Amino acid sequence: MHSNIILVTLNAKYIHASFGLRYLHANMQDLAERTSILEFDINQKINDIAESILDKSPTILGFGIYIWNVEPTSKLVSILRKLKPDLKIIVGGPEVSYEYSEQEWLKQVDYLITGEADLAFYDLCKDLLIEPEVDRLSQKKVIHATIPDVKSIRHPYDLYASADLQNRIVYVEASRGCPFTCEFCLSSLDVPVRAFPIDPFLQAMDQLFQRGLRHFKFVDRTFNLNINTGKAILHFFLERMEPGLFLHFEMIPDRLPEPLREIIAKFPKGSIQFEIGIQSFNTEVSNNISRRQNLEKLEDNLKFLRKQTGVHLHVDLIAGLPGENLESFGEGFDRLIHLNPQEIQIGILKRLRGTPIVRHEAEFEMVYDDCPPYEVLNTKDISFADLQRVKRFARYWDLVGNSGNFMQSVHLIWEKSQDPFASFLKFSDWLYRTTGRRHGIALTKLLECVFDYLVEFASIKPERAAKSLWEDYQHGGRNDRPIVLRPYLEALESEDTGISDQKTHTHQKRQKMHQKTD
Repeated sequence: MHSNIILVTLNAKYIHASFGLRYLHANMQDLAERTSILEFDINQKINDIAESILDKSPTILGFGIYIWNVEPTSKLVSILRKLKPDLKIIVGGPEVSYEYSEQEWLKQVDYLITGEADLAFYDLCKDLLIEPEVDRLSQKKVIHATIPDVKSIRHPYDLYASADLQNRIVYVEASRGCPFTCEFCLSSLDVPVRAFPIDPFLQAMDQLFQRGLRHFKFVDRTFNLNINTGKAILHFFLERMEPGLFLHFEMIPDRLPEPLREIIAKFPKGSIQFEIGIQSFNTEVSNNISRRQNLEKLEDNLKFLRKQTGVHLHVDLIAGLPGENLESFGEGFDRLIHLNPQEIQIGILKRLRGTPIVRHEAEFEMVYDDCPPYEVLNTKDISFADLQRVKRFARYWDLVGNSGNFMQSVHLIWEKSQDPFASFLKFSDWLYRTTGRRHGIALTKLLECVFDYLVEFASIKPERAAKSLWEDYQHGGRNDRPIVLRPYLEALESEDTGISDQKTHTHQKRQKMHQKTD
């Protein structure tokens, strides 16, 4: 039997599993059996997606809309409206919860639910199915969902299929909301943090664990806000620790009290990843965006985590914030390099709908792209050209600094200057001039480029560059010899340096889909 209600979203990639749609489905009460989920990704053909949806003969469609899928979803809705005009289309999600009157395509939908729609979606569907013939022209098109009591929300975890547990990123949450007011973030608009009752939550986690899930990605904005909750969750997983178990948390950078430190230090290397949003080390910039953080405590926490635990650190910086120029951003990057996290993620400021960052547009001459993801194009402090350079820097840093493929060699880029940001920016500029591309650079080609740059511009002796790159290349168990390194490897071997073509010991690879090796 075809479902009457279809929940739909276009994920950024197949490996993502929609957490929001599963919450809606889990809370459909007596309509749950008449509801199903269809997930696609943004790379699929819109007409093919429309065909798959209409094949289910839905009465009601609910769309989850985010910054990454708003454009293809708008095209999809347009097609569906033409093919089946009587279809009831309901949309929700962060991208349409704010400034919705400015989005022309929303005129094609029947209803918009803003905010947390866990319970509101069911209420609307119930009304539509009970009285389908009622003239609703006078009914409000925009429904502002009441913030639900988390105790009244049913957990969605049993809606993860076995294939999801094996092949996709599975999201979980112990709390909602954020206590901070960072102006670039939608979480600044959230109501205060609300924690799910811990015992039922841990029971749900145990069920997932018993079903075979080993990668738990927590989406809580402030995992370490409540010490007792954090301890309970960490103890729960520590008791079940085994090879392959992996936990991802977002943490407040300057809050890591001793009780949490003690537990974290007990976890095996690579079993925990902390995503840490620093965004800027510039105090004036942080004040501009209402971001409160103690840099001294932050640095102490990162040093502890890096030196005394096996935690994998993924740290975020944002370029283009009001008051931040290229030089001060570079100083922050250098400061972070010296703290030695395994990953540094560089993002470009986005003007998310509804966020207070707009208040700075006049003073700091902020200019944004009108198309998703609404990235800043220039400010009075950083030009469009320099932001383009930072974008390329970020991409190349992912390839060279974050990938784990150049763990030793990347440091050679700035060894002579002791200025990581400026040196890697020069490398980034050169690499773009040389290749003309940011994507699709094969590893062997990238290795060749790094070798050429180290020798020609970083003043590294070719023998040393070759030895370092060869050791990096073998790190993942590779034995084939890149052409550019062969003459030097042969020379080194003839000198009995110990380099051989035997397969080196394979180090632990990056946690699948989540984590790079240390």
